[in-house]
Amino acid sequence: MYHLGIDVGTGGTRALLTDERGKVRYAVTATHEEISIAQPLWAEQRPENWWDAAQAAIRGVLAQAGASGSDVHGVGLSGQMHGLVLLDREDAVIRPALIWCDQRSQPQVDAINRIAGEQTVLACTANPMLTGFTLPKLLWVRDHEPAAFARICKVLLPKDYVRFRLTGEYATDVSDASGTGLFDVAGRRWSEELIRILGLDRSILPSAAESACVTAQVSEAAAKATGLQAGTPVVAGAGDQAGGAIGSGILDPGDVSCTIGTSGVVFAYTDSPTYDPAGRVHTFCHAIAGAWHVMGVTQGAGLSLKWFRDTLAPSMSYDDLTAEAARAPSGSHGLFWLPYLMGERTPHLDSRARGGWIGLTAGHTRPDLIRSLLEGVSYSQRDGLEIIEQMGIPVKSVRLSGGGARSAFWRRMLADVFGKKVVVLETQEGSAYGAALLAMIGTGAFGSMRDLCREAIRAVESLEPDPRAARMYAERHLVYKSLYPALSGFYHSR
Repeated sequence: MYHLGIDVGTGGTRALLTDERGKVRYAVTATHEEISIAQPLWAEQRPENWWDAAQAAIRGVLAQAGASGSDVHGVGLSGQMHGLVLLDREDAVIRPALIWCDQRSQPQVDAINRIAGEQTVLACTANPMLTGFTLPKLLWVRDHEPAAFARICKVLLPKDYVRFRLTGEYATDVSDASGTGLFDVAGRRWSEELIRILGLDRSILPSAAESACVTAQVSEAAAKATGLQAGTPVVAGAGDQAGGAIGSGILDPGDVSCTIGTSGVVFAYTDSPTYDPAGRVHTFCHAIAGAWHVMGVTQGAGLSLKWFRDTLAPSMSYDDLTAEAARAPSGSHGLFWLPYLMGERTPHLDSRARGGWIGLTAGHTRPDLIRSLLEGVSYSQRDGLEIIEQMGIPVKSVRLSGGGARSAFWRRMLADVFGKKVVVLETQEGSAYGAALLAMIGTGAFGSMRDLCREAIRAVESLEPDPRAARMYAERHLVYKSLYPALSGFYHSR
């Protein structure tokens, strides 16, 4: 018996199968087309391509396992958050999706705050409005593409478009809905007040369920397309960060994770909605009923390394890059990298922020450049951890996942920059794994999520910070924090 987890990421869709004890047995990734960036700060993908990749990944993992659709007893979904998928009355995609890192909607954020009031937005959604959220993207389409807006019948998030293609149902989960800017996070439901104030049609929104609830079944058409069995239950699933937190066992107060993928996220469990008064971190529903989480987001985490490789070192692998970075000393000979390639969320909430090196000299080498990238991303993630601790949320240790966690060099750096013990888990599958575990709970294959995670999730490495390196990085982090305020006027003068 298997359970299938599907993660609709930015670079590809991953499908994996877990056995009856929650162990990952097989996994396949199908890549996506490159993000379309027609203008600076724009970022779009075709939802149809996500479905193509999902079909390929599902068929691939079934073939790898030598399994048939009848061997899969449940499906869970996870995926990139905040994306805007628009369907018309014939369920056709109206336009490419504006995805999580699209930053074009600052005028719409300003309009929402003016019409509703910033305090009303915070009271309704537990978060300040941000360009990355789904709602400003929707209003951008209304303002700039009125013909497309007039055709809208349903608004879906990325993983929920794949759910629709799998099942024919319009549904989402509370964790992913939390990142739309239209969700009452404390009440775990759509914000009827904000919908009314902004004059939106409530019917365009999908139903929102708790993450382990069964929302639909695989349709006959999707069974033919994927090899799954028609009628297989599909649970609500989770946004990628809440799904990854399930896969990392972030289930109790004091549990914290750091996930470095295209973006970077520090994520802390809370048993009540806990807010940062300045809105520097997000407060969203967790994928566990009756729980919430706080997370800080670096927009350009792994993206910084990808940009460097694609632009300046296309023949090098990521392993090559980190090996070269290890040749530079800690502190990169005084060089700092600001990872604001797509604006920044935590702690600046500034879509106009821009990336760059500070302190560059003719004496710097490529190893310095690469190491400074890793250090800059790590400093940015420390920003989020510090805010979480300032909110009174304990940080006992930090569990690492994502591409950054696969590098022993970067793991050591994160322990030293954070000044915290970091833990590496046996399974580094993240969001797709969390989705499969949610499917196990939702279909009754396991009694409770905590029991399942105790059974399935194990630590294989624990790194304490080196005191000398931690002191050095703490001093340099103070310098790093001084750079954004010094440059903010420039960012906003253009």
